[in-house]
This record gives sequence, structure tokens and C-alpha cells, in this order.
Amino acid sequence: MPKRIDHVAIIVRNIEQALVFYRDTLGIQPGEIKEVPSEQVRIAFLPMGGPGGSEIELIEPTSPDTSVAKALEKRGEGLHHICLEVENIDEALQEMRDKGAPVLDEQPRIAAEGRAIFLHPRGTNGVLLELIEKPE
Repeated sequence: MPKRIDHVAIIVRNIEQALVFYRDTLGIQPGEIKEVPSEQVRIAFLPMGGPGGSEIELIEPTSPDTSVAKALEKRGEGLHHICLEVENIDEALQEMRDKGAPVLDEQPRIAAEGRAIFLHPRGTNGVLLELIEKPE
């Protein structure tokens, strides 16, 4: 079902400050820093492993009343979710429902890089999982 790990997402208070480590210390050059108004976040993807490789996603909340901001305040900076790429998000959603997985989305949502759903950590051994279908 999952093809590969697409990205590992890390919540940060400030993307520019986080890039001091990821870019300046580790030497990972970020792509474009994007504002995602529908999710009320800014994100930066840091590519790893060349074309088709996985990425690190830095997430900075832009509003204090979002789930990302609340997670940041509750747990501090750190791992937010792991994203797995799938061929077909609609089929993945139905399969997760059929298997009783705790799906957080009724329909796939538009994500920064495709269509996605999230699975609740209570059914994934404590890790928020995102499944994403990327456009061809």
C-alpha cells in the first residue's frame, strides 16, 4: 500500500531560526518557503536523497488557534507527523476505513503537495500519520 516515506514533518516556532541548523549546519538547502492559508501554516521542504527522495518538512503555525499551534504549545518543537506516499488516496481512505483505522478526514484534503488524509495517533502507536497521493 504505501510506496515510500514521503516526508517527516517537524513543528518549529520559526522556520528561519530552524534553518540555521538544517541549512547552515547540516547543509540541507530548502525549497521555497510556502504559506498554506487553508492550514494556517508556513512550510519549508528540505529535500533528501535526490530526485524522488524523502524530505524533511518544517511547519510553522501562523495562527494560535490551529491544531498545529496547539500541538506546539503542548509538546514544544519536534516531530509532528510522518507522511507515507500512496498511489490512490481515495482507495487508501476506503481501505483504512474498512480496516477500522482511526481516520481523521472524511474526504481527502488538499495538502501542500497533493491530496492527503491523516490517521489518529491512537491507532498508529502514538504517531500522527499522513497518507498522500502526489499528482503525476
